Amino acid sequence: MNHRPGRDRRAELIAAPGGRNRFSGDAPAVAVVGGGIAGMAAATVLAERGARVTLYEREAALGGRVGGWPVTLADGSRATMTRGFHAFFRQYYNLRGLLRRVDGGLGMLAGLPDYPLLHGDGRSDRFARVPRTPPWNALGFVALSPSFRWRDLARMNLAAAGPLLDVRVPEIYERLDATGAARYLAAVGFPDAARHLAFEVFSRSFFADPDRLSAAELALMFHVYFLGSAEGLLFDVVREPFPQALWDPLGAYLAALGVRLLTGTPVERVGPRADGGADIVAEGDFGRYDAVVLALDVNGLRGVVARSPDLGDRSWRARVQRLRTAPPFLVTRLWLDRPPHAHRAAFLATSGFGTLDNVSVLDRWEGEAARWAARTGGSVVELHAYALPATCDRRAEQERLLAQLHRVYPETRGARIVDVRHLWREDCPLFATGGHRDRPTVLTPHPDVVVAGDLVRTDLPVALMERAATSGFLAANALLARWGVRGQPLWTVPRAGRSRALRAVAALVGRA
Repeated sequence: MNHRPGRDRRAELIAAPGGRNRFSGDAPAVAVVGGGIAGMAAATVLAERGARVTLYEREAALGGRVGGWPVTLADGSRATMTRGFHAFFRQYYNLRGLLRRVDGGLGMLAGLPDYPLLHGDGRSDRFARVPRTPPWNALGFVALSPSFRWRDLARMNLAAAGPLLDVRVPEIYERLDATGAARYLAAVGFPDAARHLAFEVFSRSFFADPDRLSAAELALMFHVYFLGSAEGLLFDVVREPFPQALWDPLGAYLAALGVRLLTGTPVERVGPRADGGADIVAEGDFGRYDAVVLALDVNGLRGVVARSPDLGDRSWRARVQRLRTAPPFLVTRLWLDRPPHAHRAAFLATSGFGTLDNVSVLDRWEGEAARWAARTGGSVVELHAYALPATCDRRAEQERLLAQLHRVYPETRGARIVDVRHLWREDCPLFATGGHRDRPTVLTPHPDVVVAGDLVRTDLPVALMERAATSGFLAANALLARWGVRGQPLWTVPRAGRSRALRAVAALVGRA
């Protein structure tokens, strides 16, 4: 994967550890615990190099937090329920490289024409007309945005804003991790409209309220999606539900490589052996392995570590147990008997509409939803509410979310609900203020046990699904390097501010 993966000529290639191309002779046995993006990325590279891989997944199907499952609707239709909308940004180089294993042209993805944001007071922003290359994208946004005016620049604290102009990883965590995102934005002096409409929308995509999110994570996000990348803020979506579009084909690819896929098999504990390797005790299965990849979510990792008294040392175990999940989120999917107006956006990010964070009209891009809509004359509409209070009344919150849809798209008030599914989850990592030091790295106290997932500290400018894929590849590379086998090359957006002009401004205000 050494070809340039996108349009950004300054994307950085991180060379793979060198070595022979494949294992020859007696290949090591590796257990991958977790069948989400990180686990499948690790399993893919290890199996491609000839390792004997067993993948354990507690759910009945692959995909982890981007998975899905079949449901039967009230009208008898079969459908796929998922955990909700995910944006596949064009700077997700490593995730896209994983998906290219089963579709070199990424035909399973489709681009949306715009990324609109709407505030409850009527202000709106969109990114289709904003240039993609920094610093012109920032200048274009200011020129086109009704929520950010040129005069607002004069009121900003440029010294405080300096770190946003030249984000360096991991140094940004040393500078800003001890500060909360909301406090940092207030110190910078961003205009209220821009802060609520842009930064709040983006920060909540990390499933956290800005009051609890690390300012370093906010700055990293600003770099990855805006000032550090020429890929732009437009994104792709899946043409079919996640299982059919992504994970069923990738699972078949892994099976063809000889991977033993044990879905519906939760791992109870991991026992490192004094002579190297580790034993896996799972529901209905026991295995002895030369190495283990723990590709779990926060609760899964904490649980396995708590049940595995010999795993890690005291300090590492304590850090894992201090990991926390973000507040709960709600996905409401509605099968309606009529569609929203044709001019409505396929995807709309919102602010100022109570707890409603975005609205998706799935039948505008997803084949399964489109076929149901064509057959019935209806529409499949999905609502997201991130970072909800843990003590909220769930039934009341579901009703409020529907009421906010009626504010955003008033014509939906008259639609009959054919079926509705509500999904509550509380299993995404919380990137809280000051929490970076506690996040595990890929390496553990045991050289034969590595960790992967979006909770992992990679010291690379990656986030969300791309962090999961990148950490999976890094975990595989760490093991392959020990065995003298070539690893997986990686790509990232630039690891420092890409614009010479913005770097100069950052240096100037930093000395002021």
